[in-house]
Amino acid sequence: MAENKFKLSTIFDGIIIPLILVLLIYVLAVYVNVGGQYHVLGQDVIGVILTNGFAQMIVMGVPLILGLLWNKWAGGAAGFVMGGMYYVASAGQYNGLFAASGVTGYNYFGDISMLFYLVNAVIIGYMAGALNNGSTSFKRMIGAGLTAALITAVIQAYLNATVALEFGRQMALDQWATDPLMAIVTGFVPSIALGVIVPILAKVMTWYGLQPQKHAGY
Repeated sequence: MAENKFKLSTIFDGIIIPLILVLLIYVLAVYVNVGGQYHVLGQDVIGVILTNGFAQMIVMGVPLILGLLWNKWAGGAAGFVMGGMYYVASAGQYNGLFAASGVTGYNYFGDISMLFYLVNAVIIGYMAGALNNGSTSFKRMIGAGLTAALITAVIQAYLNATVALEFGRQMALDQWATDPLMAIVTGFVPSIALGVIVPILAKVMTWYGLQPQKHAGY
């Protein structure tokens, strides 16, 4: 077996790329995040999409890509893990924010709309996997990805406006009433982007044989 020699590309893959990701996340968290210390975009829709929307795209994107490249069970299982972590982290964050401001009576761990971040992460991976059914056709991948992403976005938007805790529900209703364009952009643009970007990434991965190995019967 040939020796795996150390190359300059190894430094790029092992050090430079991770550091670039660290810098990107730092910039998003500090300078773009609407709650960041030095945010430069304020409460603008771009800031919301690049932070909250970006986080949700990661949570939904992992099960989506596994569903497309592997199968519906892998997508659903990944969604349970990713969605579960996001649900716990987000509910804990909001509970902490309200407690710190002296507001009581809100428990986001019991918020059905918050819980559905977990459910939708499972659904998007399972649905995309079932619709794509192992195909490497880009048209089928993007059709499955967009369908799953848009359906979960509609479910989440409906729950935010109907069964969320009073504070969040009222914010959602006010946004739809006063600025429906903003509600559509923040609610659906990240999902549309997800439904396009992930199939492209999945297709590129198939070119290099990076999809998980499939076994008979799956």
